[in-house]
Amino acid sequence: MPDVVFPLDSTRRFTDQDKIGHNRWHPDIPPVATVKPGDSFRVHCREWFDGAIHNDDSADDIRNAPLHTVHALSGPFAVEGAKPGDLLIVDILDLGPIPQEDSGPLAGQGWGYTGIFAKPNGGGFLTDQFPDAYKAIWDFSGQTATSRHIPHVSFTGIVHPGLMGTAPSHDLLSTWNTREAALIATDPDRVPPLALPPEPNGAILGSLTGADFDRVAAEGARTAPPRENGGNQDIKNLTKGSRIFYPVFVDGANLSVGDLHFSQGDGEITFCGAIEMGGFIDLRVDIIRGGMDTYGVSENAIFMPGTTDPRFSEWLAFSGTSVTLDGEQRYLDSQLAYQRACLHAIEYLTKFGYSPEQAYLLLGAAPIEGRLSGVVDIPNSCATVYIPTSIFDFPVTPTADGPVRIDPGAGAPRSPA
Repeated sequence: MPDVVFPLDSTRRFTDQDKIGHNRWHPDIPPVATVKPGDSFRVHCREWFDGAIHNDDSADDIRNAPLHTVHALSGPFAVEGAKPGDLLIVDILDLGPIPQEDSGPLAGQGWGYTGIFAKPNGGGFLTDQFPDAYKAIWDFSGQTATSRHIPHVSFTGIVHPGLMGTAPSHDLLSTWNTREAALIATDPDRVPPLALPPEPNGAILGSLTGADFDRVAAEGARTAPPRENGGNQDIKNLTKGSRIFYPVFVDGANLSVGDLHFSQGDGEITFCGAIEMGGFIDLRVDIIRGGMDTYGVSENAIFMPGTTDPRFSEWLAFSGTSVTLDGEQRYLDSQLAYQRACLHAIEYLTKFGYSPEQAYLLLGAAPIEGRLSGVVDIPNSCATVYIPTSIFDFPVTPTADGPVRIDPGAGAPRSPA
């Protein structure tokens, strides 16, 4: 096993550890450890809400989830010799739930969760149709996930980090805050908000204290979106065997990682749509000198997907076009088309006995595939969502006999917005 450079004690909160991580992006957050090019190392990760979500049958914790505290990131880790303009190579060697802890109160201790966020607290991809908070608990057996809240389904998880990235430079951080503030200003009272501005309340900034803490807390970018440094990309195929090439903007690169997922569907459509968990990740790092200019990787990360995904041979696919629910034609709106494809899949699954909320949670957590299938045929973009049929324990494809009616169980817990 590689050396653990960021250990976490499951009996203590994220902010009470010997080494403290962070939940904002800022170049002045000190690294918690330094590694060398070619080094392999292990990092422990806490799920993104640091234990605020519980293994129970209530969704009140999802409704009241403290969004200002996320994400609980492990790091930053300085890479010796890395300079701005380099590319940082990161290999994902292994990852999984909290080692040797198959039960306990923290997500990752034998279980994880998926949530539909309430519209006032971030919402989700389909927040207008699903404005209330819901939750599904998933139990882990090896690589397989099952849920008492969404019965008759089991699948192999594509375990991956939802969030990994390098620290921004001061100039890049200023760019982020300026452009996101301009977006917020176009509709400052929107619910959910258009973006999340810097928020000192709840900031975790490693070992910073005093005036430095106050300054960085006021400037630090929230970790919710993906940006030029990678960040919260939520790419389900960024799993074991993946190699990622991150732009380097500061000396040492200052790599951070967190938001581990046991499984996720393309898009993580409920916002808390993956199966969230704490756990471990083993990484190896290296440097390509001057790689940003050499390969034109100036404002994005590129990666080679892992090779451990489950292989499905049969799928049921749903399509959507860029027409709103009330019949308004939109021009090549691929996001709208994907929303419509997801809504079609949800409506279909209700014919077998699932509630719409169970179906929505399932699309966020299971290894569905989302695709942009047509983006040139004006005026309609076409998007598709593929559901592997083998995850169900009943026949899910259309037949002349009609849909099988399953017992949906007690359903997913709800907490009104």
